[in-house]
Amino acid sequence: MHHNIFSTMRSLNMMEGCKGTQVYALNPSGTTTTTNGFGGGGVGEKFLQNLLANPVRSRSDRNFPASQSKDEVNMGVLAEALASYGLPKSDLLEPQIEFCLKPMNFVETLADVYCRMEGCAQFGKSKMFLEQCAIFRGLPDPKLFRKCLLSARLHAVDVHTKIVLSAWLRFERREDELIGVSAMDCCGRSMECPGSALVTGYNPESATDPCMCHRGEDTEINMDEECSTSSSRGNEEEDFDMSFCIGDDEVRCRRFNIASLSRPFEVLLYGSFMDSRREKIKFSNNGISAEGMKAAEMFSRTKSVDSFNSDIVLELLSLANKFCCDEMKSVCDAYLASLVFGMDSAMLLFEYGLEENAYLLVAACLQVCLRELPNSMHNPNVSRLFCSSEGKDRLSYVGHASFLLYYFLSQAAMEDDLKSNTTVMLLERMGECASEGWQKQLAFHQLGCVMLERKEYKDAQKWFEAAVEAGHVYSLVGIARSKYKRGHMYKAYKLMDSLISDYTPSGWMYQERSMYCQGKEKTMDLSTASELDPTLSYPYKYRAVSRVEENRLGPAISEINKVLGFKISPDCLELRAWFLIVLEEYEGALRDVRALLTLDPHYMMFHGKLQGEHLVELLSHNVQPCSQADCWMQLYDRWSSVDDIGSLAVVHHMLANDPGKSLLRFRQSLLLLRLNSHKAAMRSLREARNQATSEHERLVYEGWILYDTGYREEAIAKAEESISNQRSFEAFFLKAYVLSETSPDSESSLYVIQLLEEALRCPSDGLRKGQALSNLASVYVDVDNLDNAIDCYTNALNIKHTRAHQGLARVYHLKDQRKLAYDEMTKLIEKAKSNASAYEKRSEYCDREMAKSDLSMATKLDPLRTYPYRYKAAVLMDDHKEAEAIAELTKVISFKPDLQLLHLRAAFHDSMGDLTSAIRDCEAALCLDSSHADTLDLYQKVQQRAKEQPKT
Repeated sequence: MHHNIFSTMRSLNMMEGCKGTQVYALNPSGTTTTTNGFGGGGVGEKFLQNLLANPVRSRSDRNFPASQSKDEVNMGVLAEALASYGLPKSDLLEPQIEFCLKPMNFVETLADVYCRMEGCAQFGKSKMFLEQCAIFRGLPDPKLFRKCLLSARLHAVDVHTKIVLSAWLRFERREDELIGVSAMDCCGRSMECPGSALVTGYNPESATDPCMCHRGEDTEINMDEECSTSSSRGNEEEDFDMSFCIGDDEVRCRRFNIASLSRPFEVLLYGSFMDSRREKIKFSNNGISAEGMKAAEMFSRTKSVDSFNSDIVLELLSLANKFCCDEMKSVCDAYLASLVFGMDSAMLLFEYGLEENAYLLVAACLQVCLRELPNSMHNPNVSRLFCSSEGKDRLSYVGHASFLLYYFLSQAAMEDDLKSNTTVMLLERMGECASEGWQKQLAFHQLGCVMLERKEYKDAQKWFEAAVEAGHVYSLVGIARSKYKRGHMYKAYKLMDSLISDYTPSGWMYQERSMYCQGKEKTMDLSTASELDPTLSYPYKYRAVSRVEENRLGPAISEINKVLGFKISPDCLELRAWFLIVLEEYEGALRDVRALLTLDPHYMMFHGKLQGEHLVELLSHNVQPCSQADCWMQLYDRWSSVDDIGSLAVVHHMLANDPGKSLLRFRQSLLLLRLNSHKAAMRSLREARNQATSEHERLVYEGWILYDTGYREEAIAKAEESISNQRSFEAFFLKAYVLSETSPDSESSLYVIQLLEEALRCPSDGLRKGQALSNLASVYVDVDNLDNAIDCYTNALNIKHTRAHQGLARVYHLKDQRKLAYDEMTKLIEKAKSNASAYEKRSEYCDREMAKSDLSMATKLDPLRTYPYRYKAAVLMDDHKEAEAIAELTKVISFKPDLQLLHLRAAFHDSMGDLTSAIRDCEAALCLDSSHADTLDLYQKVQQRAKEQPKT
């Protein structure tokens, strides 16, 4: 039947679309033609809206033959509705241009950054770590970026750098989405404490110190306290020897004290002016009230402003600026900064700080705005200050305009609304503040990318050209795309052809060139792109859609399955859902749409014209309805078959039935982490925390958020607090999990065993208990208690924790029972179809030829796994095929610069006597992890041999 539907859909007029960030997009002009009574997206929208409003109609209403069942009616309606949108077209697909820095030789760039980092002064390390952040932004592991960001904050010296980096660290956790958490709340860590950020100075040893807020220091100021300028004078009045006359008031002062405030006051009172000989000095035209002058007199004696209200301190600040009273200005600045607790006070005092050039006050106000991102940018005053050139100049005058500031602001703006004018203006300010080469490359390239998304192709080309001029060769891709969009396809082709000729070819080069050619040449370029970099999604998508256009739906789904096997993404899931709908496999389509919406809840389907939730509702009419109990059974089934996408879909369905279930949100986050969808996982974890109905549950989720963002000790503290409130499976499990990674020694392992045993005594479902049993077994293996490990793995398998086969195989291997280990992994492969990890692990328990076969299958299923490449290279080295071994590693490093791969290639270079290449690879590896012991040891040995090598 699907062939008929496919033919029907193909016969309809397909809408010509413009390219966008999604798989396909509609013509922005909205002009369409109609065929067979159907138009473009507008008709489809109305049709679906009508269908969703009246999902089940009688046969008479729809005029269907009486012989048709209700399901057949719904299927026909679905096909008719989707036909209105048109099938995806291969010539509308585009690869995404990366927004981050992309060096032509990533390894050399890493090595160069490491060398400069080691050679720079301590006070310059923060800027080096920021550069490293920009480079790591393009890597799939977000932990590398956050680690560098934390290091940059750790080595920060000035207040401005500290407040920006502290706010950025907070933004990375998106604490603005946590209910009940204020932007200025202190988390207890000095690196993110708003109070600690306002203290200048270099103190990298303070990383683990509790902040001042948690040391019991009272920093509160009573803003309502009235000015008291008449107290504590005692016999001081006897020393007054002059007066300042302000209006009808006379303020008695001591000449020496006032003169000591600044050089101008000293000249006024002791210089050659006539006033220096007067007892009474007229002071009405200097912008200070009598009360303010009384406060100045008191400050001249006490050097404190704590007893004054904020209005008086603002007067003193103005006076200090006019008469260059540096000490008084500093004290007023610090006091006013301490009054800034939220957006209201920040907005009230920001303008004063800018007018009076009050560095700390502006810092405090700026910090609030940054910690309130992205919401603070919706305040027109904040937006105007940050976005305008005038605002940047005002901030610069006070010492608070920097590349770092606008780098953070622009990244936050891009996440909030990529195409907005705010994003463009912030990137422009970022470019104006750029001084170093990499800064200009990044600012100009990102401006080009944003302009391209906005379809302002002439401006996009201009910014990409500026990025190339600054040294960012990858921006040539942007120039080519801009030319293509402006109708210069041949020029775009020639540009990419020249790039391939001038540099070592990479997969992305051939991928981009394929955009500008047709037929066999396009097919060959895409094939070469996949060969050089099998992780690129675009070639798979293009081949899949092309096969659909040839009416070969089976091969199309097989092609898109290849990329979904190792890299889950909304656009690929959408394509597969589309194909399955044409095949009338609505259950599979519904699974993919649910999984897609888990990754991106606001994703728009079908040319960006249909909300995903609406499609879920439509597809649900064509599948068997499931109760919550049915869903739990399905979840166990998907979990036991290691079907993570299927599990995601079931959890999404369960949340639709029970949206406030925090436990389900937590499960969702675990699945997303397993699929390397960290951003979506953290969003689910935050939602779990917000929906928690008890304090102990909320503490557990907060602990996981802390752990996933690098704060292990704080995560343990949250787990302990949760346990003190109520003993629970998840609290014990969290503490055990974090401790097992933090302290791998045998004593800690024994404690972890106790914690996991406590967890298993607490109520939980089989899915989580299976995981706990598997983890417990792993710790038993670490302490050489193999019999207990076997028992735990067996018990885990009994409750359908299929991954326990892998652990059990490891135990058999340690007991020198390789056949049993191999058989155990075979069971896992049979249960978990197309699981690359299972093939990879089984290769360890068989002979070389069988291992090669398994590793070849692992690479085919998941080209991102590095062990197969390392194994193959090691075999080549054993066979004395050194050049081939190096080439094997070089190929994979070009698209996955992994620490282990770099270390192994460095060792190979060392064994071949190529010390220069060995040093370069060691430095690149150490840039990724400067504490990697094996690489540090190899690096030192190679350096020593290089020094001993005779000079030629």
